[in-house]
Amino acid sequence: MSAIMNPTNSVNDLCPWTRICALDDIPRLGARIVRSAQGDIAVFRDAEDEVFALSDRCPHKGGPLSQGIVHGRHVTCPLHNWNIGLEDGRASAPDEGCSAKFSVKIEQGMVFLRI
Repeated sequence: MSAIMNPTNSVNDLCPWTRICALDDIPRLGARIVRSAQGDIAVFRDAEDEVFALSDRCPHKGGPLSQGIVHGRHVTCPLHNWNIGLEDGRASAPDEGCSAKFSVKIEQGMVFLRI
């Protein structure tokens, strides 16, 4: 069966949600790595138990964002202290660049990722 797209659908709408883990499996103010065909994805949890997913590569020099410090809705790259927005993957000014963002959601205490 093939998927039928209409003008209101995006390619992302056709990708299924994949259950990753329980929310409690991601440390508060930390991350968990998900391996995918597109490369490693860092799934972050902030102090308010919101989750975000970005490519695990800083746009500057490819540093592992999953090893960075989460503060508010940002993560600081452990290599050169670039601040990356968890909501959109964009580097904070004056730095420029972007890490790929992935859709993520929580349902009944479980974290789901759209890859």
